Amino acid sequence: MLKITQQRDAALESVSFMLEGRLAGPWVAELETCWRQRVANQQRRTVVDLTGVTFVDAKGKALLTQMWQQGAQLHAVGCLTRCIVEEITKAGRAGSSCSSRKDKKEGS
Repeated sequence: MLKITQQRDAALESVSFMLEGRLAGPWVAELETCWRQRVANQQRRTVVDLTGVTFVDAKGKALLTQMWQQGAQLHAVGCLTRCIVEEITKAGRAGSSCSSRKDKKEGS
């Protein structure tokens, strides 16, 4: 289950999506619907707050990637979501903090 809370800031012409739960399965489509509505309303700034997210599947990560590529800011606090956001925003960069200890030891 995923709870999506939208907060609009008229002064900044922005909207925040506060997500809680699992970004997986049918809930990815629900977030995508919210995103498309945001794009249609031409909000200038969008923040996706992943603080309350406990799991992200491959489709959820793909949607977050698409949202980021279209200008959304991704906010993450926990280990899981920070790692996912780092993978999205630094795709292909060496030295990612998401690398395992074994990878780091072998690369040293």
